[in-house]
Amino acid sequence: MSIIDAVFFFYMFIGLYMLSLLLFIYFPNRKKLFEHPKGKAVPVSVIIPCYNDGEHIQDTLDSILALDYPKKMIEIIVVDDKSTDNSAEVVREYAKSHGQVRLIINERNSGGAAEPTNIGIRAAKNDFIAVADADSSPRKDALIKMIGFLQNDKVVGGVTCAVLSKTPVTFIQKLQAIEYKIIAFNRKLLDAVDAVYVTPGPFAVYRKQTLLEIGLFDTKNMTQDIEIVWRMLSKGYKARMCLDTAVYSATPEKFGAWFRQRVRWNIGGLQTQIKYKNHLFKQNMLGLFIIPFFSFSLFIGVLGLGLFAYLMFRRIALAYLTTEYSLSVGTALIRTQDLTFTPSVLNFFGLALFFLSIGFTFVGLSIMSADKKDNIFNVLFYVLVYLSVYPFIMLTGMYKYWRKTYSS
Repeated sequence: MSIIDAVFFFYMFIGLYMLSLLLFIYFPNRKKLFEHPKGKAVPVSVIIPCYNDGEHIQDTLDSILALDYPKKMIEIIVVDDKSTDNSAEVVREYAKSHGQVRLIINERNSGGAAEPTNIGIRAAKNDFIAVADADSSPRKDALIKMIGFLQNDKVVGGVTCAVLSKTPVTFIQKLQAIEYKIIAFNRKLLDAVDAVYVTPGPFAVYRKQTLLEIGLFDTKNMTQDIEIVWRMLSKGYKARMCLDTAVYSATPEKFGAWFRQRVRWNIGGLQTQIKYKNHLFKQNMLGLFIIPFFSFSLFIGVLGLGLFAYLMFRRIALAYLTTEYSLSVGTALIRTQDLTFTPSVLNFFGLALFFLSIGFTFVGLSIMSADKKDNIFNVLFYVLVYLSVYPFIMLTGMYKYWRKTYSS
């Protein structure tokens, strides 16, 4: 066996192991995916960090005001991060007609969501905090279904829900809509083993005391919604996931904006992994599962890209040399025996991983899209092409992190 075959075996083993792990979690928990503890309405402060979101903030405020929740128990604090558009003006108009809406303008543009979110948390009057992105709209039942997790278990520090794509129009948005459903499905599976590792910014609920105790959101991290959960886990708290409700978030319309967003997410993930590297194999689910899971996912992506690049280079080089030799000696370029397919263990594992991945994707989509089926072409394009771009995103993120060519 060559070194390349050994590396390929290892790559397939890790891929099959991680996929099998999710399947083994799914089957015993498939009937409980949409369960959640019953919540009781209590006063909640909704914090909305905002920067140049005049196009979306009105829809976000309307969705918060329309929640199936007693209006007198909701305080809405919009913290504008020195927007240069009409965001502040839109919020001021809402504050005039809705007494529970407050506007705070940050003294400077911080360049991220963490600082304005922290300002809002400190100004909040209530013991429970919901954080919402300025371009996202939660379902009406989101808050009442999510808050039950915090009320039912004092160890729970944060709760997330399914983050879905808002009105996908372009092709890249339709692919993101598929991706978001699969992410939500996978996150709920991880919830079954207390391994939720992020409470995404579009809509999440926390206990204010917990946030203050652990030090609020990290203003230097590009994915503060991941870092805050890892910090909770390191302090003995845990995060939960409610799949029975959702928030709809605006997604990039073009490939360039999508690529830049994903690079930012990967840089933030690297920042978080490096910050908590000393917890590896040392402490509860953070060190024993989440950090290794994150690290192996990164490793598999880079290794897969390396294998692909090597195999493509070797194929092109062999094709070039063979063509040169054949032309020089006058032999046939293609022979019948060259078109045969020789089965191997590597081929078997590769096909097994491929079909299991597609099958798992369709299982997740069937659960997340019970009322509307996804376009089969879009799903196949997502599996075969869309996901293949991720190793390049990872390498770009690693390069930018190494060169420090990014802003936090």
